[in-house]
Amino acid sequence: MLKSKYITKLAATALGAGMLMTSLTAPVAAADLAGLKEQGFARIAIANEPPWTEVTTGGEVSGAGPDVARAVLAKLGVPDIVASISEYGAMIPGVQARRFDMVAAGLFIKPERCAAVAFSEPDLCDAESFMMKKGNPLGLKSFADIAAKGAKVGVVGGGTEEKLAIEAGVDRANVIVVPDPQSGSKMLQDGRIDVYALPVLSISDLLTKANDPNLEMFAPVEGTPIFCAGVAFRKQDTDLRDAYDAVLAEMKANGEFAAIVEPYGYSADAAMQTSREKLCGGPN
Repeated sequence: MLKSKYITKLAATALGAGMLMTSLTAPVAAADLAGLKEQGFARIAIANEPPWTEVTTGGEVSGAGPDVARAVLAKLGVPDIVASISEYGAMIPGVQARRFDMVAAGLFIKPERCAAVAFSEPDLCDAESFMMKKGNPLGLKSFADIAAKGAKVGVVGGGTEEKLAIEAGVDRANVIVVPDPQSGSKMLQDGRIDVYALPVLSISDLLTKANDPNLEMFAPVEGTPIFCAGVAFRKQDTDLRDAYDAVLAEMKANGEFAAIVEPYGYSADAAMQTSREKLCGGPN
């Protein structure tokens, strides 16, 4: 996988001995473009879920989401980003509370989220997948199968997979929230969960890193759609969102967008074949 040659440190720069820390700072000023230009950076919320977002042990931030945001913001006159690691369930409350200016973490655009934040146009699209023991011993092809067989599914807290599992009738006690994506494969190897649910590119990355012939991926998960993410802004910051969208559209048209996302495995065309309005179920 190719990485951007540009890297950005986490907001908690004092990472002593390479430890990763979440930066939950006090509320900041409104995220208007003039203010971001003046301070020289934008605060973004990320996960640590390659290839969507990736953080090294030294605190360097890359991944498709931050790389797209960094490129767009640079064209808007904001030369840098400062990233904070956040659980998915805390990202929208965090941007609403001004702990950061935007979310660039592969947050899927869905109607209920569109009611809470102002999304950019789509940038990263992917399908759902399962990581499981080789041979799929429980025959799990859908979240409904997990519910019917009483299997335990690992999910990232606040992520789409948690919601899909609950909606499919999986017992809450069998929906196991893992602390971070990397922990899920270890829990699967140890037999603490039966299946681990994440988007295809996330599971592909984890399988490569695990290098365990006893693990495999099933995709796409039956009964689930293709999801597309976007950058999330506060509802009050639509001027900033609209400026971001204008640059993103230019980058999609001239090929710069594809040059960033396709080395990570994403389809630029998939993001350009849908829209925020379609994914939100109406204007946003």
